[in-house]
Amino acid sequence: MGKKVLVGMSGGVDSTVTAILLQQEGYEVTGVYMKLHDNEAYHKKNFAKAKRVGEYLGIEVLFHDLSVEFKERVYDYFVDRYRAGLTPNPCVLCNRTIKFGKMVEFADSLGIEKVSTGHYLKCDGKFFYMAEDKSKDQSYFVAQVKKEILPRLIFPLGAWLKDDVKEFAKNIPLLQDIGEQKESSEICFVENDYTEILERHMNIDQAGETIYADGTVVGTHKGYMHYTIGKRRGFTVDGAHDPHFVLSINPQKNQIVVGKRDELAKHSFGIRQINLFDDLGNEFESMVKVRYRTKAIHCRVELEGDIGFVTLSEPVYGLAYEQVAVFYDDNRVIGSGIIC
Repeated sequence: MGKKVLVGMSGGVDSTVTAILLQQEGYEVTGVYMKLHDNEAYHKKNFAKAKRVGEYLGIEVLFHDLSVEFKERVYDYFVDRYRAGLTPNPCVLCNRTIKFGKMVEFADSLGIEKVSTGHYLKCDGKFFYMAEDKSKDQSYFVAQVKKEILPRLIFPLGAWLKDDVKEFAKNIPLLQDIGEQKESSEICFVENDYTEILERHMNIDQAGETIYADGTVVGTHKGYMHYTIGKRRGFTVDGAHDPHFVLSINPQKNQIVVGKRDELAKHSFGIRQINLFDDLGNEFESMVKVRYRTKAIHCRVELEGDIGFVTLSEPVYGLAYEQVAVFYDDNRVIGSGIIC
């Protein structure tokens, strides 16, 4: 009997190729399809795909319903943070609590040590590293995963380019009619726009005031939950000739504060829920990403207990509270914190 690994199976190309590569490495693969959100048609279709993959590979694919935990830990957090005028990153939280939290617990119940997914990143048991394919790299999204979980994780696609995965998949007859899943860097329960989710729980279309930082009322907007920091459309600014951007949000007064681009610049910010993969002391320097698709910027980090302060070497624009600051040493993830 070979080494055992539990593979998160979506029914798509990436997780299927992951399972195949692990089989080729001598692993005894068990698949698991995790039901997270409440879109039953979505799950029925994709679990059927995952089962077909399992039959093709000769492996068992289990169905694991995590919808209650997902709602409590991820979905409700998403709704509550937007209600509070913040900009959450549910994928980062899901990876910490569900995919590399509850999924690992499920592996324990099966007596399986190793856990794998089709994420594009690398892990050596101590640190996460950026994927070979930088355009698909998902190391940002795992930066809040608990340190003690890392020795159990395997990511075969971290060494692959997406184009090579697609080429590899062409030789697998089953995958010709399965097609692509949504990229896992997208929010799985949001089909089009995040406001569609919020509309199920509250009235988000309540017109309010657009103001300048000094409190001057300069226009109107359609409801604060339609806006995130840095947005430049969907509100009025009377008499303005230059582009204006959302600088901050006041949910209590249903106001958005707007200004010109240079007013978006931030040179420092606080962090909480600090998650480090190495002993870095109370002060360290690194590169930091403040959103998934932003470039990394050099910074200095000062820590004091469970909170920290980050000073940037150059300004960032559109810094949003409740997003995640991920710290890198070259291609290695050394830690993260929630922007506050």
